[in-house]
Amino acid sequence: MAEALLKIGELAARAGVSIRTVDYYTSLGLIAPAQRTAGGYRLYAHGDVERIHLVQRLEVQGVSLDEITAAFRTRQADVGPILDRIDEGLRALQAAAESASPEAHGVLAAIANRVHSLITLALEMPTLP
Repeated sequence: MAEALLKIGELAARAGVSIRTVDYYTSLGLIAPAQRTAGGYRLYAHGDVERIHLVQRLEVQGVSLDEITAAFRTRQADVGPILDRIDEGLRALQAAAESASPEAHGVLAAIANRVHSLITLALEMPTLP
């Protein structure tokens, strides 16, 4: 049995955001109504709760809404070159950490943790259907 779609207020409550935030995310294309009622009310899928949470996690990591919107609009691309660039960056970071002073080592460790978090979030990022 398929789950019933959520009204905008139900989506907002489940995601822990305001209706205004749902409206804004919809206007940006971050989420989209699954269908509309005969009266024109928007109905959202349950997966949109997770998408809102993903957007919030990305924002906390410093990714702008413009960048998130662009990433969601981009279709599945060849990730090989992207992974190569990430690998190069991680190798450069590792080399810098190995030659860094003890004081700088802590900063580089924090940067490495941030990079790891961003990569994890990027791998979770869905593409729009």
